[in-house]
Amino acid sequence: MYGRPVPGRPRATTPAEDRFLALSARRRRTTTVPQLVADHFQASGRRISATTVRNRLHNAGLYARRPVVCVPLNGRQRRNRLCWAREHVSWTQQQWASVLFTDESRFIMESDSGRLLIWREQRTRYHQSNTVERHSYRGGGILVWAGISLGGHTDLHVFHGGTVTGLRYRDETLDLYVRPYAAAIGNDFILMDDNSRPHRARIVEEYLEDHGLERMEWPARSPDLNPIEHLWDYLGREVASLNPPPRSLHELKQGLLCVWSSLPIPVSDNLINSMGNRCRQCIQVRGGHIPY
Repeated sequence: MYGRPVPGRPRATTPAEDRFLALSARRRRTTTVPQLVADHFQASGRRISATTVRNRLHNAGLYARRPVVCVPLNGRQRRNRLCWAREHVSWTQQQWASVLFTDESRFIMESDSGRLLIWREQRTRYHQSNTVERHSYRGGGILVWAGISLGGHTDLHVFHGGTVTGLRYRDETLDLYVRPYAAAIGNDFILMDDNSRPHRARIVEEYLEDHGLERMEWPARSPDLNPIEHLWDYLGREVASLNPPPRSLHELKQGLLCVWSSLPIPVSDNLINSMGNRCRQCIQVRGGHIPY
Protein backbone atom coordinates (compact mmCIF):
# COMPACT_ATOMS: atom_id res chain seq x y z
CA MET A 1 0.00 0.00 0.00
CA TYR A 2 1.44 3.31 -1.04
CA GLY A 3 1.15 6.42 1.09
CA ARG A 4 -0.26 9.65 -0.12
CA PRO A 5 2.14 12.03 -1.91
CA VAL A 6 3.74 14.43 0.54
CA PRO A 7 3.29 17.98 -0.64
CA GLY A 8 6.46 20.02 -1.09
CA ARG A 9 7.48 22.73 1.31
CA PRO A 10 5.36 25.83 0.69
CA ARG A 11 7.13 28.67 -1.03
CA ALA A 12 8.35 31.39 1.35
CA THR A 13 7.32 34.21 -0.99
CA THR A 14 4.57 34.87 -3.49
CA PRO A 15 5.21 35.94 -7.10
CA ALA A 16 4.15 39.46 -6.12
CA GLU A 17 6.69 39.48 -3.28
CA ASP A 18 9.37 38.21 -5.66
CA ARG A 19 8.68 41.18 -7.93
CA PHE A 20 8.78 43.50 -4.91
CA LEU A 21 12.25 42.27 -3.92
CA ALA A 22 13.63 42.59 -7.46
CA LEU A 23 12.13 46.05 -7.91
CA SER A 24 13.58 47.21 -4.57
CA ALA A 25 17.05 45.99 -5.56
CA ARG A 26 16.87 47.67 -8.97
CA ARG A 27 15.67 50.98 -7.53
CA ARG A 28 18.31 50.97 -4.79
CA ARG A 29 21.30 49.22 -6.33
CA THR A 30 23.39 49.48 -3.15
CA THR A 31 20.77 48.01 -0.81
CA THR A 32 21.88 45.01 1.26
CA VAL A 33 20.23 41.63 1.84
CA PRO A 34 19.44 42.45 5.52
CA GLN A 35 17.77 45.67 4.35
CA LEU A 36 15.65 43.73 1.86
CA VAL A 37 14.70 41.21 4.56
CA ALA A 38 13.55 44.12 6.73
CA ASP A 39 11.68 45.75 3.82
CA HIS A 40 9.83 42.51 3.12
CA PHE A 41 8.85 42.12 6.78
CA GLN A 42 7.58 45.69 6.91
CA ALA A 43 5.51 45.19 3.75
CA SER A 44 4.13 41.70 4.47
CA GLY A 45 4.47 41.12 8.20
CA ARG A 46 6.28 37.82 7.49
CA ARG A 47 9.94 37.03 8.00
CA ILE A 48 12.02 35.40 5.30
CA SER A 49 15.66 34.33 5.36
CA ALA A 50 18.60 36.05 3.72
CA THR A 51 19.08 32.93 1.57
CA THR A 52 15.54 33.29 0.25
CA VAL A 53 16.18 36.92 -0.69
CA ARG A 54 19.39 36.03 -2.54
CA ASN A 55 17.66 33.18 -4.38
CA ARG A 56 14.79 35.41 -5.48
CA LEU A 57 17.19 38.08 -6.74
CA HIS A 58 19.27 35.49 -8.58
CA ASN A 59 16.09 34.16 -10.19
CA ALA A 60 15.43 37.72 -11.35
CA GLY A 61 18.93 37.89 -12.86
CA LEU A 62 20.39 40.14 -10.15
CA TYR A 63 23.77 39.46 -8.55
CA ALA A 64 25.83 41.33 -5.95
CA ARG A 65 28.91 42.76 -7.64
CA ARG A 66 31.43 45.52 -7.04
CA PRO A 67 30.48 48.66 -8.99
CA VAL A 68 32.79 50.26 -11.51
CA VAL A 69 34.29 53.35 -9.88
CA CYS A 70 34.66 56.34 -12.21
CA VAL A 71 35.68 59.94 -11.73
CA PRO A 72 32.76 62.40 -12.07
CA LEU A 73 32.25 64.02 -15.49
CA ASN A 74 30.39 67.25 -16.20
CA GLY A 75 29.00 68.31 -19.56
CA ARG A 76 32.07 70.25 -20.64
CA GLN A 77 34.37 67.38 -19.79
CA ARG A 78 32.22 64.96 -21.77
CA ARG A 79 32.35 67.26 -24.80
CA ASN A 80 36.13 67.55 -24.54
CA ARG A 81 36.48 63.77 -24.33
CA LEU A 82 34.25 63.36 -27.36
CA CYS A 83 36.28 65.89 -29.38
CA TRP A 84 39.54 64.21 -28.39
CA ALA A 85 38.23 60.78 -29.38
CA ARG A 86 37.07 62.06 -32.76
CA GLU A 87 40.48 63.64 -33.41
CA HIS A 88 42.37 60.43 -32.61
CA VAL A 89 40.03 57.63 -33.70
CA SER A 90 41.75 57.35 -37.09
CA TRP A 91 45.30 57.34 -35.79
CA THR A 92 47.48 54.54 -37.13
CA GLN A 93 49.64 52.22 -35.07
CA GLN A 94 52.67 54.16 -36.29
CA GLN A 95 51.24 57.38 -34.86
CA TRP A 96 50.46 55.77 -31.50
CA ALA A 97 54.00 54.34 -31.48
CA SER A 98 55.33 57.87 -31.01
CA VAL A 99 53.42 58.42 -27.77
CA LEU A 100 54.81 57.82 -24.28
CA PHE A 101 51.80 57.29 -22.01
CA THR A 102 52.66 58.28 -18.43
CA ASP A 103 50.87 58.33 -15.11
CA GLU A 104 51.29 58.24 -11.34
CA SER A 105 49.68 55.76 -8.99
CA ARG A 106 49.61 55.25 -5.24
CA PHE A 107 49.92 51.83 -3.62
CA ILE A 108 48.94 51.23 -0.01
CA MET A 109 49.34 48.36 2.43
CA GLU A 110 45.76 48.24 3.67
CA SER A 111 43.29 45.96 1.93
CA ASP A 112 40.07 47.32 0.47
CA SER A 113 37.74 46.23 3.26
CA GLY A 114 34.10 47.17 3.52
CA ARG A 115 33.67 47.10 -0.23
CA LEU A 116 30.47 48.51 -1.66
CA LEU A 117 28.36 46.00 -3.61
CA ILE A 118 25.51 46.67 -6.01
CA TRP A 119 22.77 44.47 -7.48
CA ARG A 120 23.03 44.26 -11.26
CA GLU A 121 22.22 41.99 -14.17
CA GLN A 122 24.93 40.04 -15.97
CA ARG A 123 26.82 41.87 -18.74
CA THR A 124 25.70 45.29 -17.42
CA ARG A 125 28.86 46.18 -15.50
CA TYR A 126 29.46 49.45 -17.33
CA HIS A 127 25.87 50.67 -17.50
CA GLN A 128 25.62 54.14 -16.01
CA SER A 129 23.29 52.97 -13.22
CA ASN A 130 25.93 50.45 -12.13
CA THR A 131 28.87 52.86 -11.85
CA VAL A 132 29.90 54.96 -8.88
CA GLU A 133 31.55 58.34 -9.43
CA ARG A 134 34.28 59.11 -6.93
CA HIS A 135 37.14 61.58 -6.74
CA SER A 136 40.48 59.77 -6.69
CA TYR A 137 42.29 61.81 -4.04
CA ARG A 138 44.08 59.51 -1.60
CA GLY A 139 47.01 59.86 0.76
CA GLY A 140 49.61 57.59 2.34
CA GLY A 141 51.37 54.60 0.84
CA ILE A 142 53.90 54.77 -1.99
CA LEU A 143 53.53 57.06 -5.00
CA VAL A 144 55.11 55.85 -8.24
CA TRP A 145 55.43 57.13 -11.82
CA ALA A 146 56.09 55.30 -15.08
CA GLY A 147 55.58 55.50 -18.82
CA ILE A 148 54.84 52.99 -21.58
CA SER A 149 55.09 53.05 -25.35
CA LEU A 150 54.83 50.45 -28.08
CA GLY A 151 57.80 48.15 -27.64
CA GLY A 152 59.03 49.44 -24.30
CA HIS A 153 58.56 51.24 -21.02
CA THR A 154 60.46 53.50 -18.65
CA ASP A 155 61.75 52.41 -15.29
CA LEU A 156 59.37 52.72 -12.37
CA HIS A 157 60.11 55.85 -10.34
CA VAL A 158 59.27 56.04 -6.64
CA PHE A 159 58.64 59.49 -5.15
CA HIS A 160 60.22 59.61 -1.70
CA GLY A 161 58.30 61.75 0.78
CA GLY A 162 56.69 65.13 0.43
CA THR A 163 54.36 66.58 -2.16
CA VAL A 164 55.06 66.21 -5.87
CA THR A 165 55.50 69.74 -7.17
CA GLY A 166 56.15 70.98 -10.67
CA LEU A 167 59.85 71.19 -9.80
CA ARG A 168 59.97 67.57 -8.62
CA TYR A 169 57.98 66.42 -11.63
CA ARG A 170 60.46 68.15 -13.93
CA ASP A 171 63.61 66.95 -12.17
CA GLU A 172 62.54 63.43 -11.15
CA THR A 173 60.59 62.31 -14.23
CA LEU A 174 60.98 64.59 -17.24
CA ASP A 175 64.73 65.05 -16.92
CA LEU A 176 65.57 61.54 -15.72
CA TYR A 177 63.24 59.47 -17.90
CA VAL A 178 61.20 61.38 -20.48
CA ARG A 179 63.95 63.33 -22.25
CA PRO A 180 66.19 60.26 -22.78
CA TYR A 181 63.16 58.28 -23.91
CA ALA A 182 62.21 61.00 -26.39
CA ALA A 183 65.70 60.90 -27.87
CA ALA A 184 65.31 57.16 -28.45
CA ILE A 185 61.93 57.52 -30.19
CA GLY A 186 63.00 60.44 -32.38
CA ASN A 187 61.48 63.64 -33.71
CA ASP A 188 57.91 62.31 -33.69
CA PHE A 189 57.93 61.83 -29.91
CA ILE A 190 54.78 62.91 -28.02
CA LEU A 191 54.41 62.98 -24.24
CA MET A 192 51.04 62.04 -22.78
CA ASP A 193 50.46 63.17 -19.21
CA ASP A 194 47.26 64.25 -17.48
CA ASN A 195 46.20 67.71 -16.34
CA SER A 196 47.22 67.56 -12.69
CA ARG A 197 48.62 70.77 -11.26
CA PRO A 198 52.31 69.70 -11.13
CA HIS A 199 52.17 68.61 -14.78
CA ARG A 200 50.85 71.99 -15.89
CA ALA A 201 53.19 74.14 -13.81
CA ARG A 202 54.97 76.95 -15.64
CA ILE A 203 58.36 75.43 -14.88
CA VAL A 204 57.25 72.22 -16.63
CA GLU A 205 55.86 74.06 -19.65
CA GLU A 206 59.15 75.95 -20.02
CA TYR A 207 61.18 72.74 -19.74
CA LEU A 208 59.18 71.01 -22.47
CA GLU A 209 59.47 74.04 -24.74
CA ASP A 210 63.21 74.47 -24.13
CA HIS A 211 63.87 70.83 -25.04
CA GLY A 212 61.46 70.65 -27.97
CA LEU A 213 59.23 68.02 -26.35
CA GLU A 214 55.71 67.88 -27.77
CA ARG A 215 52.86 67.23 -25.36
CA MET A 216 49.55 65.62 -26.29
CA GLU A 217 46.43 67.59 -25.46
CA TRP A 218 44.62 65.44 -22.93
CA PRO A 219 40.95 65.66 -21.88
CA ALA A 220 40.47 66.17 -18.16
CA ARG A 221 39.29 63.27 -15.98
CA SER A 222 40.03 60.58 -18.54
CA PRO A 223 41.93 57.74 -16.86
CA ASP A 224 39.83 55.27 -18.86
CA LEU A 225 41.43 56.59 -22.05
CA ASN A 226 44.97 56.11 -20.71
CA PRO A 227 46.23 52.55 -21.35
CA ILE A 228 48.78 52.64 -18.53
CA GLU A 229 45.95 52.73 -15.96
CA HIS A 230 45.41 48.99 -16.44
CA LEU A 231 49.04 48.31 -15.63
CA TRP A 232 48.56 49.68 -12.11
CA ASP A 233 45.93 47.01 -11.50
CA TYR A 234 48.26 44.40 -12.99
CA LEU A 235 51.14 45.64 -10.84
CA GLY A 236 49.05 45.57 -7.68
CA ARG A 237 47.83 42.02 -8.31
CA GLU A 238 51.31 40.72 -9.07
CA VAL A 239 52.79 42.31 -5.95
CA ALA A 240 49.93 40.99 -3.79
CA SER A 241 50.62 37.47 -5.09
CA LEU A 242 54.28 37.53 -4.06
CA ASN A 243 55.27 34.83 -1.57
CA PRO A 244 55.58 36.11 1.06
CA PRO A 245 53.51 39.24 0.37
CA PRO A 246 54.95 42.64 1.37
CA ARG A 247 54.63 43.35 5.10
CA SER A 248 56.12 46.85 5.15
CA LEU A 249 56.35 49.89 2.90
CA HIS A 250 59.97 49.00 2.13
CA GLU A 251 58.97 45.50 1.02
CA LEU A 252 56.08 46.99 -0.96
CA LYS A 253 58.48 49.32 -2.78
CA GLN A 254 60.89 46.50 -3.57
CA GLY A 255 58.04 44.34 -4.81
CA LEU A 256 56.74 47.08 -7.09
CA LEU A 257 60.18 47.70 -8.57
CA CYS A 258 60.80 43.98 -9.09
CA VAL A 259 57.47 43.28 -10.78
CA TRP A 260 57.67 46.36 -13.00
CA SER A 261 61.18 45.51 -14.18
CA SER A 262 59.91 42.16 -15.47
CA LEU A 263 56.74 43.57 -17.09
CA PRO A 264 56.13 41.64 -20.35
CA ILE A 265 56.21 44.02 -23.30
CA PRO A 266 53.20 42.32 -25.00
CA VAL A 267 51.07 43.27 -21.98
CA SER A 268 51.68 46.99 -22.43
CA ASP A 269 51.61 46.75 -26.23
CA ASN A 270 48.15 45.17 -26.17
CA LEU A 271 46.88 48.04 -24.03
CA ILE A 272 48.27 50.68 -26.39
CA ASN A 273 46.85 48.82 -29.38
CA SER A 274 43.40 49.27 -27.82
CA MET A 275 43.49 53.05 -28.28
CA GLY A 276 41.48 52.98 -31.50
CA ASN A 277 38.74 50.98 -29.83
CA ARG A 278 38.78 53.27 -26.79
CA CYS A 279 38.20 56.24 -29.08
CA ARG A 280 35.36 54.50 -30.90
CA GLN A 281 33.63 53.57 -27.66
CA CYS A 282 34.05 57.09 -26.30
CA ILE A 283 32.36 58.42 -29.43
CA GLN A 284 29.52 55.89 -29.06
CA VAL A 285 28.76 57.08 -25.51
CA ARG A 286 29.10 60.77 -26.46
CA GLY A 287 32.13 61.35 -24.25
CA GLY A 288 30.87 59.33 -21.28
CA HIS A 289 32.73 56.65 -19.37
CA ILE A 290 33.95 53.68 -21.41
CA PRO A 291 34.42 50.05 -20.26
CA TYR A 292 38.17 50.21 -19.70
